[in-house]
Amino acid sequence: MSGVLDHDVDLYSDQAAPHRLNDLSCAHDRKSMFDRDGFLVIGKAISIERTQAAIQAVDDLIDGMVPDFRGVQFEPGHGDKSELKSDARRRAVRKLMRFVDFDPRLHELAYDTDLLAVVSLLMDGQQPHLFQDMALLKPPGGSEKPWHQDMAYFNVPIDTPVIGVWIALEDANVDNGALRMQPGSHLLGPMEHFKRRDWQICDTQIDRGRDLAVPLPAGGALIWHGLTQHGSPINRSDQRRCALQFHYRPASTQETTSEERMAIYGGDVRGAEC
Repeated sequence: MSGVLDHDVDLYSDQAAPHRLNDLSCAHDRKSMFDRDGFLVIGKAISIERTQAAIQAVDDLIDGMVPDFRGVQFEPGHGDKSELKSDARRRAVRKLMRFVDFDPRLHELAYDTDLLAVVSLLMDGQQPHLFQDMALLKPPGGSEKPWHQDMAYFNVPIDTPVIGVWIALEDANVDNGALRMQPGSHLLGPMEHFKRRDWQICDTQIDRGRDLAVPLPAGGALIWHGLTQHGSPINRSDQRRCALQFHYRPASTQETTSEERMAIYGGDVRGAEC
């Protein structure tokens, strides 16, 4: 496991976001809040039963119950992964990629009609298209995901309304790596990113002390704009933090090139310093 703090201690705040909507239906009259803050927090997006089924689906994929699935990524420092027993293997995984076509329980969540209705609302009525699906598992000691904008990873036009959805399958709190958000940062536009601890915004460009932690109960969700600055510190607890993450864009979106994206977000390419 990682667990090594290699950034300033004040880079992430533990101050919790003040506004949490009860469920997805409450989001339909909160478009102005989303436009202002760049994110919405939902206390209960999916039921306990669906949450538990999704956890089992994730663990089934980790355990190799679906032989054709190859999207498992591990935290560094765990040696020969083939020798890890079931529980140790689950606690060593950092990420699952492109799983929706391998498990109907996860496919159902990604295409949930209530969720897609909210996503469509937030992209001004356009039809959402799922183009990325991940499970993010931050095991005890799991490493930081530095401050970044999701748009810096995607080859889409700069004005594309990309919407990220993060569904907690296990409780997320300030100790085990709950996401931190910079309210209103999407209004600042694209930020240069650099390859440092990850593909990230330079630490010196982060407005420290303004960020909000977003603790979530299992089944809760965080929905954000593709330009909203966010990150996640290391898991300093002894509990795994498991979540699903989906990214949607309008179905009509035309892809651009990596060169076009890097000309906007690539700090090193643009000759900037970090």
